[in-house]
Formats: sequence, structure tokens, C-alpha cells
Amino acid sequence: MYPIALVTPMAQDLTNHGFESLSTPTDVEQVLENQSGTTLLVVNSVCGCAAANARPGAKMSLEAEKRPDRLVTVFAGVDAEATAKAREFLAPYPPSSPSIALFKDGKLVHFLERRHIEGRSAAVIADNLRMAYETYC
Repeated sequence: MYPIALVTPMAQDLTNHGFESLSTPTDVEQVLENQSGTTLLVVNSVCGCAAANARPGAKMSLEAEKRPDRLVTVFAGVDAEATAKAREFLAPYPPSSPSIALFKDGKLVHFLERRHIEGRSAAVIADNLRMAYETYC
């Protein structure tokens, strides 16, 4: 667990842009079980690739005509139980933070693992997500 004063600005980086923070397993279940439409889930993290690539890329991706119906986030290392529950919906992929997932009608349809985020620019991540929005949103 990280000190709340340290992670609050990192969490607000997404919540200030329309992402809903899911902080309990129940929150995650209510959003990801039996959902209709599209949901973008960002597994946030304190690492540098989250700050430089994942969060900016996710925010930039929303500057598109097509975009997900719902935006949500869990914070790895902060909301451990919520993150663990979210990762159940990301199977068969192993735990990865940061990561970005797009769900359509309750099914995982697009996923960026840390290895797809680390070393790539926010613009490349945004473009990747926009292509997924064109297909699924």
C-alpha cells in the first residue's frame, strides 16, 4: 500500500477526466458483471510508465468521435481488493499494471498489458485505443 497523499494526484489524473474510481470489489462487480455497452478500465499504477504513457494515452484516446460508454479505474497497490476483482475479469491475462482494458457487453475485447504500454508514447497508446473504439464502440 502506498501513502494516500502520494497517490491522490495520480488517481485524480483520471477521475478529473471522467473516470469513475472503483475502490471495492463490489464496485467492480457492479460495473463489469452483466454490463451492456462499452467500458474502458484503466488499472492505474504509481510507476513511471503509468504517468508518462498509460494515463496520458487513455485520456488522449477519448478525443475521438467514438469512445466508450463508461470510464472506470482501479488503482493497483492502493485498492488491492478492487484491483484483484478487476483482474478476474481480465483473464486469461496475468496481472499487469498499468494496463488498459476495453469491454463490450461484458466481454473483454481489447487489452493493453504493461508490455504494450512501457516504452511506447502516449500518442501510440491513444491511437491503439482509438482503433479499438472504432471497432467496438
